[in-house]
Amino acid sequence: MKIAGTTVEPGEEKQIDAQIAQLPTRTPIEIPIIVSRSKVKGPTLLVMGGMHGDEINGVEIVRRIIVHGYNKPAIGTTICIPLLNIYGFIHFSRQVTDKDINRSFPGSKSGSLASQVAHLLSEEVLPHIDYGVDFHTGGARINNYPQIRAMLDIPINLELATAFAPKFIINAAYRDKSLRKEASKSGKSILVYEGGESLRLRKNAVDQGVNGLLRVMKHLGMKEEAPEQTSKTIIIEKTSWLRSKAAGLYHSFFRPGEEITKGTTVGLITGPFGEYEFPMKAPISGHIIAINNNPVVNRGDALMHIGVPR
Repeated sequence: MKIAGTTVEPGEEKQIDAQIAQLPTRTPIEIPIIVSRSKVKGPTLLVMGGMHGDEINGVEIVRRIIVHGYNKPAIGTTICIPLLNIYGFIHFSRQVTDKDINRSFPGSKSGSLASQVAHLLSEEVLPHIDYGVDFHTGGARINNYPQIRAMLDIPINLELATAFAPKFIINAAYRDKSLRKEASKSGKSILVYEGGESLRLRKNAVDQGVNGLLRVMKHLGMKEEAPEQTSKTIIIEKTSWLRSKAAGLYHSFFRPGEEITKGTTVGLITGPFGEYEFPMKAPISGHIIAINNNPVVNRGDALMHIGVPR
Protein backbone atom coordinates (compact mmCIF):
# COMPACT_ATOMS: atom_id res chain seq x y z
CA MET A 1 0.00 0.00 0.00
CA LYS A 2 1.43 3.35 -1.06
CA ILE A 3 0.03 6.69 0.15
CA ALA A 4 1.61 10.07 -0.60
CA GLY A 5 4.85 8.41 -1.69
CA THR A 6 5.19 6.20 1.42
CA THR A 7 4.85 2.43 1.23
CA VAL A 8 3.36 0.48 4.13
CA GLU A 9 3.86 -3.28 4.05
CA PRO A 10 1.67 -5.92 5.76
CA GLY A 11 2.48 -6.02 9.47
CA GLU A 12 3.72 -2.40 9.53
CA GLU A 13 2.32 0.76 11.09
CA LYS A 14 3.42 4.17 9.84
CA GLN A 15 2.42 7.80 10.17
CA ILE A 16 2.45 9.52 6.81
CA ASP A 17 2.59 13.31 6.86
CA ALA A 18 0.95 14.21 3.58
CA GLN A 19 1.79 17.77 2.58
CA ILE A 20 -1.13 19.57 0.97
CA ALA A 21 -0.06 23.18 0.60
CA GLN A 22 1.87 26.06 2.09
CA LEU A 23 0.44 29.13 3.80
CA PRO A 24 1.57 32.64 2.81
CA THR A 25 3.89 32.50 5.84
CA ARG A 26 5.58 29.44 4.26
CA THR A 27 4.09 27.27 6.99
CA PRO A 28 3.38 23.85 5.49
CA ILE A 29 -0.03 22.22 5.89
CA GLU A 30 0.54 18.52 6.52
CA ILE A 31 -2.17 15.95 7.21
CA PRO A 32 -1.03 13.04 9.42
CA ILE A 33 -2.34 9.70 8.16
CA ILE A 34 -1.80 6.69 10.45
CA VAL A 35 -1.80 3.39 8.59
CA SER A 36 -1.84 0.12 10.54
CA ARG A 37 -1.65 -3.16 8.63
CA SER A 38 -2.10 -6.71 9.83
CA LYS A 39 -0.07 -9.52 8.30
CA VAL A 40 -3.38 -11.26 7.61
CA LYS A 41 -5.33 -10.16 4.55
CA GLY A 42 -8.65 -8.47 5.15
CA PRO A 43 -10.67 -5.32 4.50
CA THR A 44 -9.30 -1.79 4.59
CA LEU A 45 -11.22 0.62 6.80
CA LEU A 46 -10.94 4.42 6.70
CA VAL A 47 -11.49 6.10 10.09
CA MET A 48 -11.62 9.88 9.75
CA GLY A 49 -12.44 12.99 11.77
CA GLY A 50 -12.12 16.72 11.36
CA MET A 51 -13.48 17.07 7.83
CA HIS A 52 -14.89 20.29 9.24
CA GLY A 53 -12.31 22.05 11.40
CA ASP A 54 -14.70 23.06 14.19
CA GLU A 55 -16.15 19.56 14.67
CA ILE A 56 -13.99 18.47 17.57
CA ASN A 57 -15.83 15.33 18.70
CA GLY A 58 -14.76 13.48 15.57
CA VAL A 59 -11.12 14.42 16.14
CA GLU A 60 -11.34 13.09 19.70
CA ILE A 61 -12.99 9.84 18.60
CA VAL A 62 -10.21 9.01 16.14
CA ARG A 63 -7.56 10.15 18.65
CA ARG A 64 -8.90 7.67 21.22
CA ILE A 65 -8.99 4.90 18.63
CA ILE A 66 -5.27 5.43 18.01
CA VAL A 67 -4.18 6.06 21.62
CA HIS A 68 -5.84 2.85 22.85
CA GLY A 69 -4.46 0.82 19.97
CA TYR A 70 -7.91 0.00 18.59
CA ASN A 71 -6.62 0.86 15.13
CA LYS A 72 -4.37 -2.22 15.14
CA PRO A 73 -6.51 -4.76 13.26
CA ALA A 74 -6.48 -8.55 13.60
CA ILE A 75 -6.94 -8.70 9.84
CA GLY A 76 -6.74 -6.14 7.09
CA THR A 77 -5.79 -2.48 7.40
CA THR A 78 -6.97 0.70 9.08
CA ILE A 79 -6.25 4.15 7.70
CA CYS A 80 -6.83 6.73 10.43
CA ILE A 81 -7.02 10.46 9.75
CA PRO A 82 -7.81 12.19 13.07
CA LEU A 83 -7.85 15.71 11.60
CA LEU A 84 -8.36 16.29 7.90
CA ASN A 85 -9.03 20.04 7.94
CA ILE A 86 -5.88 21.40 9.59
CA TYR A 87 -6.55 24.94 8.35
CA GLY A 88 -10.10 25.04 9.71
CA PHE A 89 -9.04 23.52 13.02
CA ILE A 90 -6.55 26.25 13.87
CA HIS A 91 -9.02 28.94 12.77
CA PHE A 92 -12.03 27.45 14.65
CA SER A 93 -13.70 27.22 11.26
CA ARG A 94 -15.88 24.66 9.52
CA GLN A 95 -14.33 25.37 6.13
CA VAL A 96 -10.97 25.75 4.44
CA THR A 97 -10.67 29.46 3.63
CA ASP A 98 -14.11 29.98 2.00
CA LYS A 99 -14.92 26.43 0.87
CA ASP A 100 -16.27 23.21 2.38
CA ILE A 101 -14.09 20.16 1.75
CA ASN A 102 -17.19 17.96 1.79
CA ARG A 103 -18.60 19.85 -1.18
CA SER A 104 -15.34 19.78 -3.15
CA PHE A 105 -14.90 16.16 -4.27
CA PRO A 106 -13.26 14.74 -6.30
CA GLY A 107 -11.10 17.83 -5.97
CA SER A 108 -8.23 19.17 -8.00
CA LYS A 109 -4.49 19.36 -7.44
CA SER A 110 -4.48 22.93 -8.74
CA GLY A 111 -7.83 24.06 -7.31
CA SER A 112 -8.76 25.78 -4.05
CA LEU A 113 -7.21 24.58 -0.79
CA ALA A 114 -10.40 22.62 -0.02
CA SER A 115 -10.22 21.09 -3.48
CA GLN A 116 -6.59 20.10 -2.94
CA VAL A 117 -7.47 18.29 0.30
CA ALA A 118 -10.36 16.50 -1.46
CA HIS A 119 -7.99 15.55 -4.27
CA LEU A 120 -5.56 13.97 -1.80
CA LEU A 121 -8.31 11.76 -0.38
CA SER A 122 -9.69 10.90 -3.81
CA GLU A 123 -6.34 9.96 -5.33
CA GLU A 124 -4.26 8.65 -2.42
CA VAL A 125 -6.71 7.13 0.06
CA LEU A 126 -10.05 6.13 -1.48
CA PRO A 127 -8.53 3.67 -3.99
CA HIS A 128 -7.18 1.59 -1.09
CA ILE A 129 -10.26 1.36 1.12
CA ASP A 130 -13.29 -0.92 1.18
CA TYR A 131 -15.27 0.85 3.90
CA GLY A 132 -15.09 3.98 6.00
CA VAL A 133 -16.61 5.88 8.90
CA ASP A 134 -16.47 9.67 8.68
CA PHE A 135 -17.04 11.29 12.09
CA HIS A 136 -18.91 14.61 12.27
CA THR A 137 -20.88 16.81 14.68
CA GLY A 138 -23.70 19.28 14.17
CA GLY A 139 -22.71 22.70 12.84
CA ALA A 140 -23.77 26.21 13.85
CA ARG A 141 -24.75 25.28 17.42
CA ILE A 142 -26.85 22.32 16.26
CA ASN A 143 -26.51 19.46 18.74
CA ASN A 144 -26.97 16.12 16.97
CA TYR A 145 -27.99 13.07 18.95
CA PRO A 146 -25.46 10.32 18.07
CA GLN A 147 -26.59 8.86 14.75
CA ILE A 148 -25.43 7.16 11.57
CA ARG A 149 -26.37 8.49 8.15
CA ALA A 150 -26.21 6.29 5.06
CA MET A 151 -27.98 5.37 1.83
CA LEU A 152 -29.89 2.41 3.22
CA ASP A 153 -31.08 1.16 -0.18
CA ILE A 154 -27.52 -0.16 -0.62
CA PRO A 155 -27.33 -3.43 1.37
CA ILE A 156 -23.73 -3.04 2.62
CA ASN A 157 -24.55 0.41 4.00
CA LEU A 158 -27.48 -0.97 5.99
CA GLU A 159 -25.34 -3.90 7.15
CA LEU A 160 -22.52 -1.69 8.45
CA ALA A 161 -24.88 0.88 9.96
CA THR A 162 -26.69 -1.90 11.81
CA ALA A 163 -23.34 -3.24 13.04
CA PHE A 164 -22.44 0.23 14.36
CA ALA A 165 -25.67 -0.05 16.39
CA PRO A 166 -26.51 3.58 17.23
CA LYS A 167 -29.92 4.58 18.54
CA PHE A 168 -30.73 6.27 15.22
CA ILE A 169 -29.87 5.26 11.66
CA ILE A 170 -31.00 7.86 9.14
CA ASN A 171 -31.68 7.05 5.51
CA ALA A 172 -29.77 9.96 3.96
CA ALA A 173 -29.35 10.63 0.26
CA TYR A 174 -25.95 11.48 -1.19
CA ARG A 175 -25.01 15.14 -1.45
CA ASP A 176 -23.27 16.45 -4.55
CA LYS A 177 -19.48 16.58 -4.39
CA SER A 178 -19.41 14.88 -0.96
CA LEU A 179 -16.95 12.23 0.19
CA ARG A 180 -19.75 9.68 0.52
CA LYS A 181 -20.94 10.20 -3.04
CA GLU A 182 -17.42 10.20 -4.48
CA ALA A 183 -16.58 6.94 -2.69
CA SER A 184 -19.80 5.31 -3.90
CA LYS A 185 -18.80 5.82 -7.53
CA SER A 186 -16.14 3.13 -7.10
CA GLY A 187 -18.21 0.88 -4.84
CA LYS A 188 -16.79 2.09 -1.53
CA SER A 189 -19.16 2.30 1.45
CA ILE A 190 -18.72 5.20 3.88
CA LEU A 191 -20.94 5.82 6.90
CA VAL A 192 -21.31 9.32 8.31
CA TYR A 193 -21.51 9.56 12.10
CA GLU A 194 -23.01 12.68 13.66
CA GLY A 195 -22.76 13.38 17.38
CA GLY A 196 -22.76 16.57 19.48
CA GLU A 197 -22.14 20.10 18.26
CA SER A 198 -19.26 22.11 16.83
CA LEU A 199 -16.55 23.49 19.15
CA ARG A 200 -17.85 21.38 22.05
CA LEU A 201 -16.57 18.06 23.39
CA ARG A 202 -19.45 15.84 24.46
CA LYS A 203 -18.44 12.65 26.27
CA ASN A 204 -21.54 10.70 25.30
CA ALA A 205 -21.08 11.47 21.60
CA VAL A 206 -17.39 10.51 21.75
CA ASP A 207 -18.02 7.29 23.70
CA GLN A 208 -20.77 6.19 21.32
CA GLY A 209 -18.59 6.95 18.32
CA VAL A 210 -15.69 4.86 19.64
CA ASN A 211 -17.92 1.97 20.68
CA GLY A 212 -19.80 1.95 17.39
CA LEU A 213 -16.59 1.84 15.38
CA LEU A 214 -15.35 -1.11 17.44
CA ARG A 215 -18.60 -2.94 16.71
CA VAL A 216 -18.10 -2.32 12.98
CA MET A 217 -14.53 -3.63 13.21
CA LYS A 218 -15.74 -6.75 15.02
CA HIS A 219 -18.38 -7.27 12.35
CA LEU A 220 -15.67 -7.08 9.67
CA GLY A 221 -13.45 -9.53 11.57
CA MET A 222 -10.88 -6.86 12.41
CA LYS A 223 -11.50 -7.12 16.17
CA GLU A 224 -12.41 -10.06 18.38
CA GLU A 225 -14.33 -8.02 20.96
CA ALA A 226 -16.48 -4.88 21.03
CA PRO A 227 -18.88 -3.20 23.46
CA GLU A 228 -22.45 -4.49 23.45
CA GLN A 229 -25.23 -2.43 21.90
CA THR A 230 -26.82 -0.24 24.59
CA SER A 231 -30.13 0.77 22.97
CA LYS A 232 -32.54 -0.46 20.36
CA THR A 233 -31.82 0.94 16.90
CA ILE A 234 -34.52 3.05 15.25
CA ILE A 235 -34.33 3.51 11.48
CA ILE A 236 -35.40 7.01 10.43
CA GLU A 237 -36.91 7.11 6.96
CA LYS A 238 -37.52 10.87 6.66
CA THR A 239 -36.74 14.00 8.65
CA SER A 240 -38.22 17.47 9.02
CA TRP A 241 -37.01 20.69 10.63
CA LEU A 242 -39.22 22.69 12.97
CA ARG A 243 -38.47 26.32 12.16
CA SER A 244 -39.04 29.41 14.25
CA LYS A 245 -42.17 31.40 13.45
CA ALA A 246 -40.87 34.48 15.23
CA ALA A 247 -37.62 36.15 16.29
CA GLY A 248 -36.59 36.13 19.93
CA LEU A 249 -35.22 33.80 22.59
CA TYR A 250 -35.88 30.09 22.18
CA HIS A 251 -36.61 27.94 25.24
CA SER A 252 -36.66 24.22 24.42
CA PHE A 253 -38.75 21.84 26.54
CA PHE A 254 -37.16 18.68 25.07
CA ARG A 255 -33.68 17.33 24.47
CA PRO A 256 -32.14 15.32 21.60
CA GLY A 257 -33.08 11.65 21.60
CA GLU A 258 -36.56 12.13 23.04
CA GLU A 259 -39.79 11.08 21.34
CA ILE A 260 -42.52 13.64 20.68
CA THR A 261 -46.11 13.62 19.45
CA LYS A 262 -47.65 15.91 16.83
CA GLY A 263 -49.20 18.98 18.44
CA THR A 264 -47.07 18.85 21.60
CA THR A 265 -45.65 22.20 22.72
CA VAL A 266 -41.91 21.61 22.36
CA GLY A 267 -40.64 25.09 23.16
CA LEU A 268 -41.31 28.76 23.54
CA ILE A 269 -40.18 31.84 21.61
CA THR A 270 -40.09 34.89 23.88
CA GLY A 271 -39.60 38.54 23.03
CA PRO A 272 -36.47 39.86 24.77
CA PHE A 273 -38.39 42.93 25.99
CA GLY A 274 -41.27 40.93 27.44
CA GLU A 275 -43.71 41.80 24.65
CA TYR A 276 -44.74 38.24 23.65
CA GLU A 277 -44.44 34.50 24.26
CA PHE A 278 -44.99 32.29 21.25
CA PRO A 279 -45.42 28.49 21.76
CA MET A 280 -43.81 26.15 19.23
CA LYS A 281 -45.68 22.92 18.53
CA ALA A 282 -44.41 19.69 16.94
CA PRO A 283 -45.65 19.52 13.32
CA ILE A 284 -45.23 15.74 13.22
CA SER A 285 -44.70 12.80 15.57
CA GLY A 286 -41.23 11.31 15.76
CA HIS A 287 -37.87 11.40 17.50
CA ILE A 288 -35.70 14.46 18.13
CA ILE A 289 -32.43 13.80 16.30
CA ALA A 290 -31.01 17.32 16.70
CA ILE A 291 -31.73 20.60 18.44
CA ASN A 292 -30.49 24.17 18.08
CA ASN A 293 -28.60 25.23 21.20
CA ASN A 294 -28.42 28.88 20.16
CA PRO A 295 -31.05 30.70 22.27
CA VAL A 296 -31.19 33.77 20.01
CA VAL A 297 -33.17 32.97 16.87
CA ASN A 298 -34.63 34.74 13.87
CA ARG A 299 -37.82 33.88 12.07
CA GLY A 300 -37.21 30.80 9.93
CA ASP A 301 -34.21 29.51 11.93
CA ALA A 302 -33.99 25.74 12.41
CA LEU A 303 -34.97 24.83 15.98
CA MET A 304 -35.44 21.08 16.08
CA HIS A 305 -34.79 18.19 13.68
CA ILE A 306 -37.47 15.52 13.91
CA GLY A 307 -37.00 12.02 12.51
CA VAL A 308 -39.92 9.82 11.45
CA PRO A 309 -39.28 6.04 11.81
CA ARG A 310 -39.99 3.50 9.09
